Amino acid sequence: MTSEVAQLKETVAALTAKVTQLDDESQIRRLQYTYGYYLDKCLYKEVAQLFANDDEAYVQFLGGRYHRRAGIERLYVERFGGFFVGGRNGPVHGFLLDHPQMQGIIDVKYDSADGKPRAQARFRSMMQAGVHISQADRHPRGFTQWWEGGIYENEYIKEDGVWKIWHLRYFPFWHGDFEHGWGYKVAGFVPFLSKTFPEDPKGPDEVVAVDQRMMWPDCRVVPFHYAHPITGKDVSDVDLQAPLYGGPASEALPALKLDL
Repeated sequence: MTSEVAQLKETVAALTAKVTQLDDESQIRRLQYTYGYYLDKCLYKEVAQLFANDDEAYVQFLGGRYHRRAGIERLYVERFGGFFVGGRNGPVHGFLLDHPQMQGIIDVKYDSADGKPRAQARFRSMMQAGVHISQADRHPRGFTQWWEGGIYENEYIKEDGVWKIWHLRYFPFWHGDFEHGWGYKVAGFVPFLSKTFPEDPKGPDEVVAVDQRMMWPDCRVVPFHYAHPITGKDVSDVDLQAPLYGGPASEALPALKLDL
C-alpha cells in the first residue's frame, strides 16, 4: 500500500507539472497573439504594457535594440505612433498594418537562478500593410501597399504571476510590393537603424553589427532557440548561412546570432 501511495503521489506531481507547463504555454501564446492584435491597430501604449518592467527587457528591430521600458516606448509610441498614425494611440482611417502571429513553438523553463519562470518562443508573421488610395495625399507614406514576412525569436519572463515579453527580436526578412511581388523588391525598404538615442531622438539604445542585419535576397536562417526534437542537436552555423548558389559558405555572410 505504501508503494502504491508513493506511486500515486508521483503521478499526481507529474500531472500537476504538465498541466502547469501547458497552462504557461497557453498564456504565452495568448500574450503573443495579443501583441499582434494590438500592433494591427496601432495601439502602441497597450503594446508597450505587454513588456516586463525589467532592466534587461529590450526590443530588437531593424538592426537596433531598444532597452528597458523607456526605450520600448520610444520605439512603439514615439517612432511608430509618430509616423504611422500621427502621434495618436489607435488606428487612422485608410492605414492597414496587419500582423498575424503564426506557427508558435514555445518552450518554458523553470530552473532560472532567480526563481522566475522563463520561456522562449518562435513565431512567424506575414504582414499586409498599406495606405488606401483615398488617403494618399494625407498620409506621409502616400499610396502604398506591401507584404512583409518576418520571424520572431522571443523570450518571456513571469513577473508577479503574469507572463510578460522580456526580449522581443523581430527579423523582418522580406518585403514585397503588391504590384510586382517580392522577387522584384530591390529598393524602398525601411532603412536599417544606424544612429542611437539621443542623436536620433527616436532611435535605439544600441545598433547591432552590420553583418547581423538581414533583408531579402539575403536568406540566412534566423537561429532556432530549440534543438532538433529527434537528434537533440542544434543546426550548425554553416547551415544557417546562405551562400550564393554553388558557392562556398566561407565566402558568405556569417550566421545570424540571437545573443549579440
